[in-house]
Order: sequence, then structure tokens, then C-alpha cells
Amino acid sequence: MKLLNLGRSAAAAAENPRPPPPGRVRSMEPQLLCCEADRPARAYRDSNLLTDRVLRALLLAEEKYLPAPNYFKCVQREIAPYMRRIVATWVLEVCEEQRCEEEVFPLAMNYMDRFLSVEPTKKNHLQLLGAACMFLASKLKETIPLTAEKLCIYTDNSITPAQLLQMELLVLNKLKWDLASVTPLDFIDHFLFQLPVRRESRPILRKHAQTFVALCATDNKFIASPPSMVAAGSMVAAVEGLQIKLVGSALKSQKLTEQLAQIIRSDPDCLRACQEQIESLLETSLRQAQQQHIGVTMETKNIDHLTCTRSRRLQVVLKAGDVCLESATLLTVRLSCRTYIVL
Repeated sequence: MKLLNLGRSAAAAAENPRPPPPGRVRSMEPQLLCCEADRPARAYRDSNLLTDRVLRALLLAEEKYLPAPNYFKCVQREIAPYMRRIVATWVLEVCEEQRCEEEVFPLAMNYMDRFLSVEPTKKNHLQLLGAACMFLASKLKETIPLTAEKLCIYTDNSITPAQLLQMELLVLNKLKWDLASVTPLDFIDHFLFQLPVRRESRPILRKHAQTFVALCATDNKFIASPPSMVAAGSMVAAVEGLQIKLVGSALKSQKLTEQLAQIIRSDPDCLRACQEQIESLLETSLRQAQQQHIGVTMETKNIDHLTCTRSRRLQVVLKAGDVCLESATLLTVRLSCRTYIVL
């Protein structure tokens, strides 16, 4: 009888369900709102990973993932340094437009340089290689990685998803499936933790240092530079550029350079030279950006039915079956929610 009564009460409850208490409904609303975000939530930075033991492990491991400094002369026959710079700029812009994590771009460039250090590649396959390396880096660092179809659209459908997946397997084979590369971004938080920087100044200092790291990844001069050296030079350049005052005794640039050089076990003169190269690269990039902005402003006067989104420095010119990469200012436009390149 008890089972029968329980069955009747369950059936009655199913027919006439009771509304939940008002307090319980109100407590669920913030939980539902927290799930509605533009980007996936990330875990907080763990201070336990910023110890000297972890830093020493990174310094020992970074040499393992350095590409060959002279692979343009010793390995590659068709690819020139300026071609790598153009493809790197394209990869960076795709990462920015897709709002990828900061680690995706330098990791993708590390895969690309390591692949080019061991495998001769045709120049008409360089953009395919860049897309495959970005595909792998996105899988490793992103919560929701980039899809093969989306990357093919960014190449103006010059490659197919099947070709991208085939190149992905080739890159994995040449890298021996070792994708845990050390990048300059792995050292940024260690430097911020050890330097006497005010807590409120750390976010903007980290952002500027990450920008310098991305800028170095697009330039060929920093291919063989250790990630710790690039990170330390970017940190010094960011501190000087922002004119951030350090806590306690005001450390000058020389003392700051010496402290970071001691942390990464390097010569202060080498670190100072790296910092000067980064600052020079920034000046050159800003000058080129201003010139491109002027060119884009003049060209957009003749375009009425297209909505310009940004300027790009990638142009592929086909001449007699030969592919020649040239640095130029292009207009990126949106048509039907798809990105195209206007030559």
C-alpha cells in the first residue's frame, strides 16, 4: 500500500508540479548569467607555478625548442626571410581577429620555424604551413580551437581542409609530436613576480610586454634568440616605455637590465642589445603603420559599397607560374560575414 501511495503521489506531482520556492529561483539567475560570456572563462594564475624551480626548468628546456638560426641558407632553397615575415604578419592578424589567446601566435611561429629548420618547403606552401601551425597552437592553448574550415576561409579558400589536415600531420611528424615549446610569454609572469612592480601596474605592463613579444615573433632577427632573452628585453622596453616607477629604490634601466640578466643567467650587454633591437623594431613598425594608414585613407575614397576593416601587408602576385610574395598595403573587406583580401 505504501508503494501504491507513493506511486499515486508521484503521478499527481507530475501532473501538478509545484513551483520552486522564489528564493531558489533567484539564486539560479546569477549562475545562468555567469555562463553567458564572449570568451571562455580562464583559471586564475597560480602563484605556485612562479617558483625558482619552475623558472630553472624553463631555462633548461628552452634550448631544446630553439630553431636553427641559419635555416634560410642551409635548408630552404625557395623561401626568403621576407616571405616568413609576411606570413607571420598574416598569422598575427588572424589570431587578433579571432581573439585567440596570447600564447597561440608565438607558439605557432615556433612550430613554423622548427619545421622550416628540418624540412625544405616550397614557397607556395608557406601560407599552408602557417595555417597548420596556427591550427596546432590553437588546439593546444584554446578552449574552443579554430576550425579547419575557418582557417581555409582566411586563405581566401586557396587551400582545402583536407590539405590543411595533411600538412598538420606532416608538421607533427617533423616535430616528433613534441609541441610543448617554451615561448617568451612563459617568462613574463616570472619577471613580474620577481620585479618590485606595483600590483596595479602589472596588467598594463604585462600587456605591453606581450605586444613586444608578438612583434619580435614577426621579425627574422629574433628567430634564434632564446625566449628568456626576448621576454627580458620586452619587459625592460615596456618598463621604460611606460615609465613605470618601481617600488622601493627607483631602479634605473641599467640596474633593471642587470637584475633580469641575472635571473635568466645571461650577459647584461647581450640583454641590452636585445632591448635596443626591440625598440628599433617598434619604431620601424610604427613608421610603416603610419605610411599604410595614409595609403588606406586615400584608397578608401574610391570604395563606397565595401566596408573596410583593417589594412594588411600581404600580397601574392602570380607571374608565369611563379609565386612572388611582396610587402604591400591591402584592404580587408567584409562581404556576407566573410573576410576577403582586395589586391
